[in-house]
Amino acid sequence: MAGEQTGVGIADPALEAAAAPLLDKLVADGVAGKLAAQDPTLWGSDAEAEASIRLSWTTLHKSSRPLIGEIEALRTQLRSEGIDRVVLAGMGGSSLAPEVIAATEGVALTVLDTTDPGQVADALAGDLQRTVVVVSSKSGTTVETDSHRRIFAAAFREAGIDPARRLVVVTDPGSPLAELGEAEGYRKVFLADPHVGGRYSALTAFGLVPAGLAGADVARLLDQAALVADAIAADSADNPALRLAAALGAAHADGAEKVVLADTGSGIAGLGDWAEQLIAESTGKQGTGLLPVVVENKDAPGFADAGSDATPVAIGPATGAAKIAVAGPLGAQFLLWETAVAVAGRLLGINPFDQPDVEAAKKAARSLLDNPDALRGTAEPSAVIGAVEVYASAGTTGEGTLADVLREFLATAPEGGYLAVQAYLDRLDDASASLLRSELAPRAGVQTTFGWGPRFLHSTGQYHKGGHPNGIFLQLTGAADDDLDVPDRPYSLGTLQLAQALGDGQVLAEHGRPVLRLHLTDRAAGLAELMRAVQELAR
Repeated sequence: MAGEQTGVGIADPALEAAAAPLLDKLVADGVAGKLAAQDPTLWGSDAEAEASIRLSWTTLHKSSRPLIGEIEALRTQLRSEGIDRVVLAGMGGSSLAPEVIAATEGVALTVLDTTDPGQVADALAGDLQRTVVVVSSKSGTTVETDSHRRIFAAAFREAGIDPARRLVVVTDPGSPLAELGEAEGYRKVFLADPHVGGRYSALTAFGLVPAGLAGADVARLLDQAALVADAIAADSADNPALRLAAALGAAHADGAEKVVLADTGSGIAGLGDWAEQLIAESTGKQGTGLLPVVVENKDAPGFADAGSDATPVAIGPATGAAKIAVAGPLGAQFLLWETAVAVAGRLLGINPFDQPDVEAAKKAARSLLDNPDALRGTAEPSAVIGAVEVYASAGTTGEGTLADVLREFLATAPEGGYLAVQAYLDRLDDASASLLRSELAPRAGVQTTFGWGPRFLHSTGQYHKGGHPNGIFLQLTGAADDDLDVPDRPYSLGTLQLAQALGDGQVLAEHGRPVLRLHLTDRAAGLAELMRAVQELAR
């Protein structure tokens, strides 16, 4: 369970033997101690400048302590005013950790990491009289988060509520959002440590403020991290983070470039989704990296039947096909995984703190938003099959039944490659889309991931362009029946969502990755037709 001792077990004898020399080398090189001392030279001269401003996460179990009182004081104030509903507007590192914390603690937190108008409308439909919105962005310019801020500010005004009293900011010092929050007199502006990258920020204000305002015990999280900090900083073969890094590095060297994550009873809700960003964005670059594949459980396709290109990792007790098991409470797991992934970067010969390929998709989406005619004038569908418009990728015809289209597309996956299903839909109302992963995986014959768009762009999006070039991409988009305009911006959420999908698809195609987009003119009917087509495919 979540309170068990922190540790990393390697259940596969062959993997443990392969990891042993890497572990010995890491210990001999004093990597753990140097990392704890925030030595930026660990990843080579090319990474040194970036690493020098990205290592403060190693001491957050100490440096984040002052936040405990600040969060509790604000929470008490808000509750005294009858404000007890917390909405988080944030993407990637600004949303994934607080979502896991809140879910694990069993406290209510509405997370907006979407541009789907339906999902945002559902959040707006909550009781605004009881609502505070945490606007969370490291750069202070995240387009999705800025859109949410504008929409909620307008809704508050319309309801006769002063938006400044209901908006709380989490951002880096000096960001445009920090300046706006101060100028507009927002309820509170929390300034995070600028020397921590977004995906390493679980124990900064980005992770702690939203979860703490929702009622999570953030002091306990820091205590959990503190209890394992000395072991993770030790240059010892018993160091759990070094053991995990060595095992992942050895597996990758042997061709297992995927890491399949399944919860096996950890007591933690959704840690795999947080680890997904950390692993993919940190390691997926320069044509290499570890692709995280988050699956439903230990019996799920891709875990129970993982091939030689994948390493099944249990979050919790070792069970089933797991070759590695990572145990411990949530705060400890945050620090353990962050350390292990940073060290794995050293073993892979890359800089784990940059994300050189993320900006391309954002740039393409902005270009489409700036040219509405180009967005509206996208190519005609290759076919229209019921409630599904087919936009075939290069090298495929898109002809025949929907099952034929899928069969032809799946055939483009190289041996040992992967399929990424990317759903630019409503994570709540269109939740059935997530079932496609387990249905497609045994039929595709390759590891299969699932991501909600544009959420995954701030997570696995880096790996898709910069990692091993063997992925194929199934995009799902859908008609927005009731769109939402973004105040003082020349676009709606539905337009932004489509621009993000098309922009990312364009960049993937430019990288030579096959992309098939299926547009659902009726979402419920289209998803039902798609599921039937998938089930027609032979396993």
